[in-house]
Amino acid sequence: MKIKLNPDQEIVSTIRKGLKRTGGYCPCRRERIEATKCMCQEFKNPIADPRFEGVCHCMLYYKSL
Repeated sequence: MKIKLNPDQEIVSTIRKGLKRTGGYCPCRRERIEATKCMCQEFKNPIADPRFEGVCHCMLYYKSL
């Protein structure tokens, strides 16, 4: 399993600024709960499947096969 940052540096920069502003919570979410703390539960669940390939909700991370 390989998890990488999005190759688009503008997206990475924008999301990292948002994470800093929210204290590490997904800047795309309104709720500030443990499940929305980066790396969010919404991405952790599918990456547990070895056949999953894709990006997290905010497009910061990409998991390749």
